[in-house]
Amino acid sequence: MAKLTAEELKHYRDNGYALYRKPLFSPEKQARLTAIFEEHLAEKGSKLSDELDTPHFRDPRLLEFLLSDEVLDLVEPITGPNIALWSSHFICKDPFVGRATPWHEDSAYWKNRLSRFDSIVTVWVAIDRAVKENGCMKVIPGTHVNGFSEYEEVDSRTNTFGRKIKQVDEEKAVYFELEPGECSLHDSRIIHGADPNLSPLRRCGYTMRYFATDVLVNRDDKINRGHRIWLARGRDIAGNVYEN
Repeated sequence: MAKLTAEELKHYRDNGYALYRKPLFSPEKQARLTAIFEEHLAEKGSKLSDELDTPHFRDPRLLEFLLSDEVLDLVEPITGPNIALWSSHFICKDPFVGRATPWHEDSAYWKNRLSRFDSIVTVWVAIDRAVKENGCMKVIPGTHVNGFSEYEEVDSRTNTFGRKIKQVDEEKAVYFELEPGECSLHDSRIIHGADPNLSPLRRCGYTMRYFATDVLVNRDDKINRGHRIWLARGRDIAGNVYEN
């Protein structure tokens, strides 16, 4: 059973992230996740490889992973026992041309969509090996308590987003180097990003995002009107509407 130790949980609360350096799923289950990703990659058409957002909306096979005890047992000590599935995303940086992910806070892109952001966690499971060379994730520890940062525009042709945080102390960056099947967890408010992939090695991960059910999803928000959420464990508290 996947669990953070007391020390790892304290590190998460103090720094806004934790690394789980063990296989999250069994080899067979990890192989199924990888095979599903390869299907989505082959069918993406004109989309860039880093644009495979909310794939579980169109492929219910992914709910086996998103609603699994392996993941929820990692998340529960952070969110508490009542957990909702917020979103998921295949993030793939192709060899040589994978775009940079500029410094950002996930919460800054969800303004007005949820009532608060202190109980939202992302589990990032590595499908490929993720190292500095191919653009693994990097974070600025402790920035999950800073509030929203100030942003400026960047070129979206070379970046996955069209804006970035203006001022970041990059000397403090911690790189999430992971083997396939290992995962990281990070707070929605932490400053994080990734360098471009200029290597011959593809870098793909699957992000699985969860929130405590005392967080309310704003159904009046235009983006949320088409957004689907699932009750992953426990019971609803805030009055959210879930998929059956």
